[in-house]
Amino acid sequence: MTGVLKLAGTVLPAGEQQEIHLSGGLVVDRPAAADVTTVHTGGWIVPGLVDAHCHIGLDQHGGVDEETQERQAIADRDAGALLVRDAGSPVDTRWIDDREDLPKIIRAGRHLARSKRYLRNYGWEIEPEELVAYVEQEARRGDGWVKLVGDWIDREAGDLTPCWPAAALNAAIARAHELGARVTAHVFGEHALPDLLAAGIDCLEHGTGIEPGLLSEMAERQVAVVPTLVQLENFPQYAEQAAGKFPVYAAHMTDLYERRLQRLRDAFEAGVPVYAGTDAGGVLGHGLVAQEIQALTEIGMSGEQALAAGSWAARDWLGAPSELRPGDPADLVVYDEDPRAYPAVLSYPRLIALRGSVIFSR
Repeated sequence: MTGVLKLAGTVLPAGEQQEIHLSGGLVVDRPAAADVTTVHTGGWIVPGLVDAHCHIGLDQHGGVDEETQERQAIADRDAGALLVRDAGSPVDTRWIDDREDLPKIIRAGRHLARSKRYLRNYGWEIEPEELVAYVEQEARRGDGWVKLVGDWIDREAGDLTPCWPAAALNAAIARAHELGARVTAHVFGEHALPDLLAAGIDCLEHGTGIEPGLLSEMAERQVAVVPTLVQLENFPQYAEQAAGKFPVYAAHMTDLYERRLQRLRDAFEAGVPVYAGTDAGGVLGHGLVAQEIQALTEIGMSGEQALAAGSWAARDWLGAPSELRPGDPADLVVYDEDPRAYPAVLSYPRLIALRGSVIFSR
């Protein structure tokens, strides 16, 4: 379609009946010219959804080719995720930036993992004395984020243990901040968290080991958590697979799973920012953002709070325009029912517009 496109409905987060006009990839003021095409009337209009922990360019074996990357990006887009934070990928996905029909990506470079302490072919596997140099490299490769692997199974210990000594974390995170990058860390268990927080970490992925004594500091510093609740459902499987060889690890993973909702609920209720992220691209398929937002209600979020965590609040956290005001990118999703009251409707978008073009309508 050419010219100016018009939608009318209840626009969130304001919750007001409005008309929205799209032109040149942006939301624009109501035009005086008559060349306006109405593409939808009614329903609830939401700023494009956000998958804040996603891995376009990765599957369970490592990096994937561009054809597979495209399929992953389309699956996320068609689920309404028009902005994704790619939390680690071993391949260059910059070509996606040139595609007007694919989601916008904020990258964290490649995972930084300890040697032989992470999934093969995923990250750079390095030693503590190399961490600062690799943080510098990935800070320049990413879009304002760096991703550390904070803990993983230590086969000698037979359990999750921290991957990095405190001195290495202090130097690496300080250097990332000097370069203007925020740092996030994969962390399942309890033991890596104090050193990560003391070093100034900005975000925790998964966060199933967060204990009450850490919550006041996290809330005060607004250290975010992206819990990836749909991914956490795999913990029982991980425990079962490891039980024969690593029984302590298996028991630990089972305990983390059983306590996950209460620990994450405690974090949210303490004022720790929580955002929606699926961890798609490893063992999980893409296009799961609706399920993740719905799952956030299991940790005490209202429907509106969960939707904000996967839309306007997440956009604001990532530095992207968070409301559909004139001059903002025309990235939005339309639903037939109010997704704050009926989160299940997030799985059934009526219309998706990306960069001002309608890419899905039913």
